[in-house]
Amino acid sequence: MAAKQPSTKAKAWVLFDQIVSLAAPKGKHTNPWVKYPNGQLFFEPDYNTLAQLLGVPLYLKAGTQSGVPALALDVWLSYELRRAGFESDQVWPRPIHPRILPAPVAAFLRSLPQDLKTTLADRVKTQASIPGVTSSSASILGKNYLKQVDVIMTDWATGPELLISTKRMDSSYGKNAPNRIEESYGDAKNLRLRHPLAALGFVFGLRSDILHKEPAVADWLFDLLAKLGQEDDAYHATSLVLMEYGDDVAINNAGEEIPADGVPEPGPELNEGEETPAVTPQSLIDYEISQLPKVRVLTEKTPDELSPGRFLAAMVTRVLSTTPVNMHKEARLRRISPELR
Repeated sequence: MAAKQPSTKAKAWVLFDQIVSLAAPKGKHTNPWVKYPNGQLFFEPDYNTLAQLLGVPLYLKAGTQSGVPALALDVWLSYELRRAGFESDQVWPRPIHPRILPAPVAAFLRSLPQDLKTTLADRVKTQASIPGVTSSSASILGKNYLKQVDVIMTDWATGPELLISTKRMDSSYGKNAPNRIEESYGDAKNLRLRHPLAALGFVFGLRSDILHKEPAVADWLFDLLAKLGQEDDAYHATSLVLMEYGDDVAINNAGEEIPADGVPEPGPELNEGEETPAVTPQSLIDYEISQLPKVRVLTEKTPDELSPGRFLAAMVTRVLSTTPVNMHKEARLRRISPELR
């Protein structure tokens, strides 16, 4: 009987993990904060790493049903939050499997004697998921219904501290854009009403050909995205990632979301069928990364109010302003000491 081939998502995680690992050797992240001569403090995102991550779904020809196109944004945002000084186990998805590991479980594993720690840690790392303990994604209860949140920071002691939803669209802009915006507004209201102190954000990945194919839709979409981040009962900040890549590597329906059937079941999302990352020789991983299609993030064509740097600064600042000064010490230090790079 032939061995089961890893899914596209399992293959993608191998490449995502290696890209992030190379960007932060031995887990050492650069400081994203920069203070300009006029005294203004800016968050400078690592766009080179983002461009590489965005190349993964194109390289793998990963369609929407694989979940990989939008996942590239999730991986990057969690990486940027770690650059800001939040701990690896705090920000989900984590840079290693399992992608979601509750903080009390992580602390328990660290407290165990070495032999027991090794045994249990190996089980956690090799199991696709452990129901009620580990998962690949998280659903948070809003005012009225559960909502899967793509990038999250939460703990039993604090509740959700940061909730970021991501969506991506690479084609059929006029047909799909209104639905995506409508869904996002409803999700914002649902989450904000139950978790008013959490930093709530929305990031929209959009292929740049909309600028010449459907410029009127682009203007309308940019305007609505900005307004979503300005209302008192919606998101604290919103962002746009404009992705430019060639037609020769484009994927059909790469960013068109397929609605889920029915209403989410009560309780946490367990993802019992989630695969661990595919086992891949290091030489092959390095080769595949060298073959990733070229993607450029068009920061110069992104409205200032939707810039990723402004968005990330707002998310980090919100988390720090709603927690005591003895929490998130590294994130506070990095923000007040941008020279520590």
